[in-house]
Parts: sequence; structure tokens; C-alpha cells
Amino acid sequence: MAINLQKGQRENIDAPKFTIGLGWDTNSSSTGSAFDLDASIFMLNDQKKLISDENFVFYNNLVSPDGSVEHTGDNLTGDGDGDDEQIKIDLTKTDAKVNEICIVVTIHEAESRRQNFGQVRNSFIRIFDAVSNEVILKYELEEDFSIETAVEFGRIYKREGKWKFEAVGVGMKGGLQDYLNKYQ
Repeated sequence: MAINLQKGQRENIDAPKFTIGLGWDTNSSSTGSAFDLDASIFMLNDQKKLISDENFVFYNNLVSPDGSVEHTGDNLTGDGDGDDEQIKIDLTKTDAKVNEICIVVTIHEAESRRQNFGQVRNSFIRIFDAVSNEVILKYELEEDFSIETAVEFGRIYKREGKWKFEAVGVGMKGGLQDYLNKYQ
């Protein structure tokens, strides 16, 4: 049975292999332009810095160097039910230098399209077991991010040899480059 998390809540991740599903619904009519939301992963060391540029996994770099993170591809529309983008994680392959895996969603070309997360609804992140497909954790973002164009949905981090998930839900007015600047 899945555990539904609230913002700031933390839970252990006992499954070594799992998939992160991210979903959302958009209101294209509010700006006249289609939305393109992008999920990205930042693999950080214990200093909260990107281990290398290749440890930034996104639509132009689908697999981490150690093979532990695989982005299944960019969904350009977000149409349909269920997950809009998925990222597969295998903690057994994670480089020993990786202490944290940040999960971020940004709106592509948000400024020029005049889009923000206030126009996005039903946003969620869920983690499900890669073997059984059973949902382990789910976090539904309930905040109104009226000016933010990027949101850190959650993070997976290592404490005392155990992996945990934290429901973060923190927005930022910015994009992928702003997160790169933060973590480099």
C-alpha cells in the first residue's frame, strides 16, 4: 500500500530498483501556447554539488554515467492520464560519491510563453517498485506556484547507508540553467 506524503515528510526507500513517475495537467488555453514540462535529475555529492555535468540527467542526457538513472524520454505535451514522464532508478549501481538525487520539473521556455506552475494542476510524484509495479510513495503538490516556473518535487538522499525520499515541493522562478548554477 502506498504512503501518501505531505510536504517535508520523509520515508525510507527499501526497494533498490524503482521508477519515479511524474504527472501534471496543464491549462493551455490560459496562454495560448502548449506547455512542455521537463523532469530532470541532479546527482549530488555530500557538498550538494553536481558530481559532473554527465550526472545531470534530462531530455538531452538520458542516462547517468554509472547507469543508475535512466530518463525514459521527454513528453512534449503532458496529455493523457497517469505519468507524464518517468525516470528509472537502480540504487545498486549508484556511484559511491552520490549522496543525493534531486528531482526537478521545469517549464520549457516558460518566460517567452508566459507560463508558470500556477497554470499547472494535479501535479504529483510517485515512486513504484520496478519489479512489482506497486506504488511505494506518492506526493501530490498542493501549493499554488503562481509565479514559479520550476519546482523541486522531491529528493532521494542517503543517511547512514539507507536511502530516503523527501517530499520537497519548493518552487523557483527560473529554469534548468538556474538549477545548474545552484548545483555546480
